Amino acid sequence: MSATSPLSGVTVLDLTRVLSGPYCTMLLADMGARVIKVEQPHKGDDTRAWGPPFVGGESAYFLSINRNKESVTLDFKTPQGRAILDDLFACSDVVVENFRPGTLRKHGLDYAALAPSRPRLVYCSISGFGQTGPRRAEAGYDAVMQGEGGLMSITGAADGPPYRLGVAIADIVSGMFAAQGITLALLARERTGRGQHVDIAMLDSVAALLTYQAAIYFTTGAAPGRMGNRHPTIVPYETFAASDGSFVLAVGNDDQWRRFCAAAGFEADERFATNRDRVTRYGELKPLLDACLAAHPRSYWIDTLSAAGVPCGSVRDLHEVFTDPQLSAREMIAGVEHPAIGSLRLLGVPVKLSETPGSVRTAPPTLGQHTDAVLRELGKSADEIQQLRTARVI
Repeated sequence: MSATSPLSGVTVLDLTRVLSGPYCTMLLADMGARVIKVEQPHKGDDTRAWGPPFVGGESAYFLSINRNKESVTLDFKTPQGRAILDDLFACSDVVVENFRPGTLRKHGLDYAALAPSRPRLVYCSISGFGQTGPRRAEAGYDAVMQGEGGLMSITGAADGPPYRLGVAIADIVSGMFAAQGITLALLARERTGRGQHVDIAMLDSVAALLTYQAAIYFTTGAAPGRMGNRHPTIVPYETFAASDGSFVLAVGNDDQWRRFCAAAGFEADERFATNRDRVTRYGELKPLLDACLAAHPRSYWIDTLSAAGVPCGSVRDLHEVFTDPQLSAREMIAGVEHPAIGSLRLLGVPVKLSETPGSVRTAPPTLGQHTDAVLRELGKSADEIQQLRTARVI
């Protein structure tokens, strides 16, 4: 890890599991933070068991979100484990947890209990509904949050059932907001000398994604419904069927529309001259576009329209995505050596900083891979570590 990494010198104690918390701490680790992931002895993070697929005994799911971290197994419900956890708290700048609100309070491990003796501590809590409000005690799961947060109501065909997104977007965006909140709190600490509590709710995070859909509701009072791949306020902006498969056409303004008409040989009808016209007369325009675009294969349309400066693209599967030279050029596919697997490919770091870049440095850890090393840092002898292991504390 380079000393110039943005979060170099910051130690994060990671008490999270599954996705939202581990995604957050991975983002911090990518930018140079030391992340010590505390896991349950003999079991570990729930996602270690989520599969298939497994490779070298490791879950692909776990591998996807736990790079650049150290794994320490610790039962902190035991007196010895709690003492070790207290030592880890003492040397940490940041704590991240995603237990249900109130769970850690029972053990005296919530922010209110820790802050008086550790005023510089940045403590981040990720939960389904947040630390306040009438639903704060409810658990949060991604699919539930996509439903509760309104995403499923606007995802899917107009005449079909609601759908969840193909990735766990509620978990992922909560992890992103948590990482943002933590870095902002660390920045504020540089000015004030004090840490603070970062409270991230999955419901809040999903609601924050609604942007223009929320604005449609606020301004009209009508809840937007499902529209398939169509955009509610831009036309044409959706998938279309070429003669051999689907492609995406994204005409974002009237100049692009004129260029599309010229390149596609589509009649520049005055009924559709402005985006407002095209949205209002969508029912008239869509059949005409369908007939035009079905006349040629998608490669023809992508080549022709791209040359005319009209945004468009293929609907690609992941094999096509990850063999695209563009992603390789952007270092979005990283390779590391894993102790049980050997060569392992992972996603790269999407935030590109010119002076202090992040990096993928180490493979996701095996369960408890760093327990002994971290305990030695805390002053434990080899005999003490063996005693803790015999007592199943670690």
